[in-house]
Amino acid sequence: MEEKIKIVILGAGESGTGAAVLAQKQGMDVFVTDMGNIKPEYKDLMDRYQIPWEEGKHTEEIVLAANEVIKSPGIPDEAPIVKKIKERGIPVISEIEFAGRYTDAKMVCITGSNGKTTTTSLIYHIFKQAGMNVGLAGNIGRSLALQVALENHEYYVIELSSFQLDNMYKFRAHIAVLMNITPDHLDRYGNDMQNYVDAKFRIIQNQTEEDAFVFWNDDPIIRRELEKYGIQARLCPFAEAKEKGLVAYTEEEKVCFTQPTSFNMEQEELALTGVHNLYNSMAAGISANLAGIRKEDIRQALGTFKGVEHRLEHVCRVRGVDYINDSKATNVNSCWYALQSMTSPTILILGGKDKGNDYSEIRELAREKCKAFIYMGLHNEKLHESFDSLGLPIVDVQSMKDAVEAAYRMAEPGDTVLLSPCCASFDLFTSYEDRGRQFKKCVREL
Repeated sequence: MEEKIKIVILGAGESGTGAAVLAQKQGMDVFVTDMGNIKPEYKDLMDRYQIPWEEGKHTEEIVLAANEVIKSPGIPDEAPIVKKIKERGIPVISEIEFAGRYTDAKMVCITGSNGKTTTTSLIYHIFKQAGMNVGLAGNIGRSLALQVALENHEYYVIELSSFQLDNMYKFRAHIAVLMNITPDHLDRYGNDMQNYVDAKFRIIQNQTEEDAFVFWNDDPIIRRELEKYGIQARLCPFAEAKEKGLVAYTEEEKVCFTQPTSFNMEQEELALTGVHNLYNSMAAGISANLAGIRKEDIRQALGTFKGVEHRLEHVCRVRGVDYINDSKATNVNSCWYALQSMTSPTILILGGKDKGNDYSEIRELAREKCKAFIYMGLHNEKLHESFDSLGLPIVDVQSMKDAVEAAYRMAEPGDTVLLSPCCASFDLFTSYEDRGRQFKKCVREL
């Protein structure tokens, strides 16, 4: 009797448990291990499929006997167990790589330092509104592997982080979208920007001439890197100003799409506002156009999208002051876009786990837009170095409740309080979602 393939899964979150179910359905010998505590819903899922698991440790004799390891994107390569796995020469892959082996669905994949969640959600919205058989996966939505195991979609729209791309090798994106590349997660890439750039460009690594590569044409890093690759896929660049070769651009207050089907729509009809959302709408419109969705359906869906939680989300107005939740701004460039869209004096709440940030990018914009800063985190030295010399009021806090109460005391009618942290959430919160929800709760209790 043929021996079963042994698959070990590191990390029992959404991606890991989904991969476990798919591996088991493929007749493999599966074991799931997590150094932390596993959420009850994921324990229930594994128990339902009788998948063995452990928490609070990694049993090395089981892990190092694997034929292949599927690693959660949140676990760094420097983790001791990952080092041992690699020393044994055991292949390490991502859940997305694994799931891609067992489906013939078309993959629409989105990455970038900023805008990828909104763009992914917008593409999914267009496909769904057009009646397509589509799943939403990756960084948002449900596990791709679980959907491949239990459902049968014709398309998947997948948000991919650089961490997921790191462990993808043969996976093919039929439509690859690269929004932009700015410094982010440099702590995971040896503080070397090129390592991070290379990770992002893995999104095009297996594309053929039948596929498409959608990208922001004005990004200097993308433009520079394009020349390094003999890209097989059809190039679909977009930008705000019209120039030769663009597949989408603006002209006379209209957004123009040139191919494969030519059409345009009034900019004011777009549901999302701001120049960053213009790019998100262009990338989504191009992707839907490439998938053969009718222009009428694309227009309608671009006009009805409701936006993404924790992304420039208007919470409420209290005593004439607007409170905006942009907790998903986990890097400096995201905060730059948020500040750029502010039209009233802004009290900026920022701080958290620094990922090698360079705050000089937003210093001048902060001088122009902000009336005060609230630093929220355990280590705010870098924030003090970067912004104190602007001479604006500053408050240091250690909790969301204190941050919101400080903002409430400082704000006057007509001001905006903006949570746009520039940083990861892991010093005070479990996730950026936890941070955003705490902000909204505290604001609503004012």
